Amino acid sequence: MAADPLTPLARLAKHYLDDPTSAVLLGLRGVTLTNPSLLLDETNKIIYRHPSSIASPQNVSVVCGGGSGHEPGFSAFVGQGALTACVAGTIFASPSAQQVRACLSNRLPVETQGIVVVVTNYTGDVLNFGMGIEKARAMGKKVEMVIVADDVGVGRAKSGKVGRRGLSGTALVVKICGALAEAGASAEDCATVGRLVVDNLVSVGASLSRVHVPGRSLQDAKDEEERLGPGLVEIGMGIHNEPGCEKVKTDLPGLVKIMLAQMLDQNDKDRAYVKIGKRDDTVLLVNNFGGTSNLELSAVVTEIVGQLERDYGLKPKRIIAGTFFGSLNGPGFIISILKLADTGLGPEKSMLELLDAPAQVTGWSASVRPETWEKEYEEIQAPAEDEKVDTRSTNLKVDPNLLETALKSGLEKLIASEGEVTRYDTIVGDGDCGIGLKRGAEGILKLLGDGQVTQDPAAALSKIASVVEATMDGTSGALYAIFLNSLTANVRKLDSSSQTQLTPKMWGQALDESTKALGKYTPAQPGDRTLMDALVPFVDTLKDIGDTRKAAEAAKTGAESTKGMKASLGRSVYVGGDGHTEVPDPGAYGLSQFLTGLAEAL
Repeated sequence: MAADPLTPLARLAKHYLDDPTSAVLLGLRGVTLTNPSLLLDETNKIIYRHPSSIASPQNVSVVCGGGSGHEPGFSAFVGQGALTACVAGTIFASPSAQQVRACLSNRLPVETQGIVVVVTNYTGDVLNFGMGIEKARAMGKKVEMVIVADDVGVGRAKSGKVGRRGLSGTALVVKICGALAEAGASAEDCATVGRLVVDNLVSVGASLSRVHVPGRSLQDAKDEEERLGPGLVEIGMGIHNEPGCEKVKTDLPGLVKIMLAQMLDQNDKDRAYVKIGKRDDTVLLVNNFGGTSNLELSAVVTEIVGQLERDYGLKPKRIIAGTFFGSLNGPGFIISILKLADTGLGPEKSMLELLDAPAQVTGWSASVRPETWEKEYEEIQAPAEDEKVDTRSTNLKVDPNLLETALKSGLEKLIASEGEVTRYDTIVGDGDCGIGLKRGAEGILKLLGDGQVTQDPAAALSKIASVVEATMDGTSGALYAIFLNSLTANVRKLDSSSQTQLTPKMWGQALDESTKALGKYTPAQPGDRTLMDALVPFVDTLKDIGDTRKAAEAAKTGAESTKGMKASLGRSVYVGGDGHTEVPDPGAYGLSQFLTGLAEAL
């Protein structure tokens, strides 16, 4: 192999494998490991069913295929109730006609009464599968071809004679044709229904970037990342890195609105391929390109379903989400909507029933049973939250204006430091400390703005503790909630029979008891590189001399001392490298910023 001027890391870019040929073969082998009823013809890159797994070998065989990189489509759709075989090309390239011929001639049951080949509408796929099909027909085999063209991102004017591209709607075609073949239907019926599905399908994709192909240079990866620029999303992007129809700067609701309009707006004559109205039954499929997190994909589904019902009066009979027809590690998704049309084949052979039919394949993830979808569920009103904030009054008093001013000063300083806290936590932790502290601070500021902090410190602390519980999560949220609830209780213990002004030393006493209470739930001590490195010096100084400013200075010194300190607790323990020598502990730093701001106002 010629010398590569790039380092191995640069050559790998974002992948575990730098050889695309090896990646494809290893990926195909993996399909047979997760479904033991499958076999692999490595020479021709064909995944096919083991003969012993086929109960009715005379049934129609359904075949699909195309370039690799679209996993699980469609090698992981091979199995009972779906495909009989799949032919894979190299990444984003069609398999050859020879591969297709080998599949149709040698990898299907000899008893099969016919073959239905499902092909996405890309020139290479149509030509190579077409040649393979013609060779099989010349050998006397009965073969039908279904070409899937469901994309609306490229309208009639631009698509010309080529027509619409094939997108994730292919998964629905494969599933329906496979279920129909499993039920014993003829090749003609399977193909007719497959084409009917295509005629009632609309899809459109969107992505934040092009994908990176294994084996290409790091510069290619950077170019693909930067092609769009910050804040832009490309609508109509294809599954082979083809550019989309437009680049826009918008939020998720705005993006979904544009995409649904391209699919459903009957006034857009360039894209109104299928007429779908309020009375039509539909199926919604939301397909992950491969690089969108499950969290975000679920949020995308929520937005799509909401807009479909609100703007178009559509409530899909089935909502299916996941990765079905991917594009490597693409940070995008495709919306596919199928209008359920009558197949004309009678009971148990409607489009919906065929989609619901069982399939022993790893690539189809619609696991919710039909009866669950069909059941009517009464609306349940969630009970109102009972906050149970302890607002019992005490004879302890503070200046409410001074308390509010001091708290605002500390909270605003903490919010202003969020960027630094997050940067520190990104180096030595998981990057969420700054956001968590900011959420808590903003919640308390809202409480102050609502005028709910009174001159009674115990009542004020109880309300603040409740806000922290509701707004802060993670380890920091739990520690602060425990500490503040304990502080509320310890301040109440200072109550007396007559009105008493709470002094700094009394605050120090209550804080000291609360710090000890915190020790019941965490072994953290000063020197462990945690928020305790700022909290304990503050409490000790305030308790000893009653000077808030000097106590805040002690907290700042304690936080700064964590720079270079090796963590004994928390997520930093698991983070490698020498980041701890460069930055202070994020939690200690954030707390010291709050205490500094607090002291500055007193």
